[in-house]
Amino acid sequence: MLENKLEKENAVVVAVCTKKGDALKRKIDEISRLAFSADLNVVKDFYQIVKDFNKATVLGSGKVKEIKEYIDTCEEFIDVVIVDYALTGSQMKNLSKEFNVKVIDRVGLIIDIFARGAKSREAKLQVKLAQDLYLLPRLSEFQGTSGRYGSAGVGMRGPGETKLELNRRVLEKEMESLRKQIEKIKSQRQSTRKERVKSALPKIALVGYTNAGKSSLLNTLVKENIYADDKYFATLDTTTRRLYLGQDKQAIITDTVGFISDLPHQLVDAFSSTLEEAVDADLLLHVVDISLTNEENGEKEYESNIRVTNQLLDKLGATKNRLLVLNKADLLNGPIVIKENEVLVSTKTKRGIELLINKIKENLFKE
Repeated sequence: MLENKLEKENAVVVAVCTKKGDALKRKIDEISRLAFSADLNVVKDFYQIVKDFNKATVLGSGKVKEIKEYIDTCEEFIDVVIVDYALTGSQMKNLSKEFNVKVIDRVGLIIDIFARGAKSREAKLQVKLAQDLYLLPRLSEFQGTSGRYGSAGVGMRGPGETKLELNRRVLEKEMESLRKQIEKIKSQRQSTRKERVKSALPKIALVGYTNAGKSSLLNTLVKENIYADDKYFATLDTTTRRLYLGQDKQAIITDTVGFISDLPHQLVDAFSSTLEEAVDADLLLHVVDISLTNEENGEKEYESNIRVTNQLLDKLGATKNRLLVLNKADLLNGPIVIKENEVLVSTKTKRGIELLINKIKENLFKE
């Protein structure tokens, strides 16, 4: 499928806090980083702490007016407003009318990033299913739109970038077909996995928050040059390699899709097969960006990332045999306490890699 070569769209992002104590700075940073990962140019960020929801727009009338005035007077042409909240179709439509620009929500933005990163047939099918699950309750919003509310640009790229001649029956039929195709690929993968089991090689899965450096660590361990980028969800397809640990010891190591707080449920379902590698693994390398030391509400950002990932891993039923790999040691400004099940590394300087390999061997080949 050919990708549209579009110039960067200018975006305004709006972080929405639904309760007191929400990590406001973290929310703004994350939605801005997501926008960057979608190749958007963030011109301005806003936030609102919502106490009483406006059912029509989520945002209060005063905040809507403030954002509208900014868009109308801004020297830059604003293409899209991104609201860091799961909007209904009618809320999106109402905000689009108020701002006179395209509006997408957090879910739509993440799906767009996934769509751009999908390379394999399976990943593209999974993205298309996620897009359909997202579109289904919002058909009235997307049908019959044109011009600045049309399907071009962020929000409708990748495998789902088709002419919106949609109705519920057609969409549901397509979703059924997609699920069958994904299930078939899943069965084929399970057969491949059984062959791996026959080989008696232990299995390792790289897991962690997106952009923690999982792909870079895989490159370092297997001495390859697998694609890695400083963006959220830069890689979506699972990558599996043989890892040589020395002393005639080997393992199978797989990189998985990155986690993120409040991952849209459409993507948890659609990408469940990519996370199965974590469930079946004998050892998890939980990769963490240790340089994220900004603190909110008594919790450092990297600590929050660890908590979010562990919650999802526990929910998946993944093994408790986990090593915490504290990556990006080269960016630390001071000393740090390392616990027994933790290893401090830098994929950039190769610090701690030999120690990590020894720890892997200890965990996989216990006598």
